[in-house]
Amino acid sequence: MTFTVVGTPGERRTALFAAACRAAGLDEPRVVSWRDVLVGTGPEFAPGALVRIDSPGEDPEVDALLRGPGDPARVGGGAAWYAAFTAGLERIAAAAGRAGARLLNDAGEIAVMFDKRRCHARLSAAGVPVPDALPAVTGYAELRDRMAEAGTRRVFVKPAHGSSASGVVALQTAPGGRIRAVTSAAPAPAGYLNSLRVRAYETEAEVAALIDALAPDGLHVERWIPKAALGGRVLDLRVVVVAGRPTHAVVRTSRSPMTNLHLGGARGDLGAVRDALGEDGWRRALGVCARAAASFPGSLMVGVDLLVQIGWRRFAVGEVNAFGDLLPGLAGLPGGAAEGTDTYGAQVAAVLRRAEPAR
Repeated sequence: MTFTVVGTPGERRTALFAAACRAAGLDEPRVVSWRDVLVGTGPEFAPGALVRIDSPGEDPEVDALLRGPGDPARVGGGAAWYAAFTAGLERIAAAAGRAGARLLNDAGEIAVMFDKRRCHARLSAAGVPVPDALPAVTGYAELRDRMAEAGTRRVFVKPAHGSSASGVVALQTAPGGRIRAVTSAAPAPAGYLNSLRVRAYETEAEVAALIDALAPDGLHVERWIPKAALGGRVLDLRVVVVAGRPTHAVVRTSRSPMTNLHLGGARGDLGAVRDALGEDGWRRALGVCARAAASFPGSLMVGVDLLVQIGWRRFAVGEVNAFGDLLPGLAGLPGGAAEGTDTYGAQVAAVLRRAEPAR
């Protein structure tokens, strides 16, 4: 059995997957670089290879091939990134088809997961609970109109093709013209840069400029769902689902609306969350994640961002992530199929189980 990874050589993701292969007694996986895919010199796969498509990562050269030249830390360029990325996915799928190789994650499904509008629509059509989406908007003025029509003062505004909370805005308004937008986008001479510090904009001129700068790449707008909290910190869950079964979960907590760990969020106590939910609530939470993953049957692994609503009884799926398994050192859920192994080991084990002859 031979794995090939389409990724960025030397980055943590490829290194962690290679370590999982070695731990299972398998050969080191071959790595095909996203750079070669994007410049058109690859990929080529061996007949029968098992191909894992991983994230393009944070390599500045790869970022320039996807979004065009510029500061890699800049916010925006998502539409260009998505066009180049999906063209690369198509080349990977075509090369795998020619070689008789098998993709472990379907290229078309990855494309859906990287378009928040299409992903939300697919989940909603499958009956998976998701936040209500507002109609499409092309700028700040239209956003305020759609909010008024929906009767809501609080929304999350998300770039259609963003990741890692880049450009995400938690927006709330109040009577008297008050407004507050929380985001990691920091103003810069040429637009906005991603920052590791969450900040708030509290004038309409600032908020309008931010939304209008994000809008050309496409926006997805959802009602803001109030999250449950523990110890004064709001929380959500990242649940990794492998081969249809939830295998890993991490609690992300924050004092701001953004729970992303790189934006100052912190890992929370999973045991405390399970206690607050109760066993029935915990089973229902994992069931929602499994249903979300079932909307992408061609993907061995997805990471589901699960919102736990105030009251601990209702859930909604915020996003489904094609590359949501970068959780170093996180062991599998106790009593589950991946107990004692990390997210990468769980995926290798799932592939090995599938390859076992029927008894």
